[in-house]
Amino acid sequence: MDLLGLIGTFIRVVESGSIAAAAKAKGMSPAAVSQSLARLETHLGVRLISRTTRSMTLTESGKRYFEKVRHIPQEVDLASQAAAIDSKPQGPLCIATTAAFGRHVLAPLIPAFKHHYPDIAIELISTDRNVDHRLEGVDVSIRIEAQLNDQLIARQIASLPFIFCASPAYLARAGTPQTPTELSQHACLVFRYPTDGRFLPWSFLVDGQPVNARLNPEFISDDIDVIAKVAENGGGIARLASFIAQPLIASGHLVRLFDSAHAIQSLPMNIYACVNERSALNARVRAFIDFLAEAMNPASA
Repeated sequence: MDLLGLIGTFIRVVESGSIAAAAKAKGMSPAAVSQSLARLETHLGVRLISRTTRSMTLTESGKRYFEKVRHIPQEVDLASQAAAIDSKPQGPLCIATTAAFGRHVLAPLIPAFKHHYPDIAIELISTDRNVDHRLEGVDVSIRIEAQLNDQLIARQIASLPFIFCASPAYLARAGTPQTPTELSQHACLVFRYPTDGRFLPWSFLVDGQPVNARLNPEFISDDIDVIAKVAENGGGIARLASFIAQPLIASGHLVRLFDSAHAIQSLPMNIYACVNERSALNARVRAFIDFLAEAMNPASA
């Protein structure tokens, strides 16, 4: 009997909230998951989960058992790594990130990471929705400050500038703002945060004091690459992460704003690597976080 496998399936059912969700997460059929639960209950001689066609509830025995076994898969993983301490990290690594960061930053870096760690198999989830580490099997997520929550342990790995920019054609037509207060008189291309519908503020340090600019949102999107494309084609002023803006500025498609005003600085985009709990910082995760931090801060390497 694969007792560890049965325990792992039980844990996934409890964390997922249903047999169907656990089956999808583990790549099994619902019937196979139900059979695994039944075998574990038979082995223990107790009922762990009360199941009907419409609901699933942990029994008192199930609650006690879950609290005792919930950390076993991670402990086994850590023990395996300790036994192979001299070998290179290996095995699956699931990374979650925003769509833009995955597209513009992580995707170009993955081949170099794989060159250093050829035995790590990577799955990259690029999405702007909220990702649940436990339910979706995510080992580490790369998040901005607005995405952090108390359930995650976060390590800041980089601080990237936001760049305010517009096309030469737009600036020739509408003029070039010299201060953040003038943005209210311009067509602003605004990013709406997909998970909660907020506009991310356009924040500055003016003479050392934080200021949120008043905006005139003439175009709104939940896709930052769409906003960049609209700006590139003369649609207005955009606030873009440096990894998106700099290639467009270098090519002449966009012009950087406020660059000569040394008393005006945009507040940066802080980037964090997040795990669900400290025991999730296994060798694969540590290797990836260290690699990414070094790649994004080459001067400090």
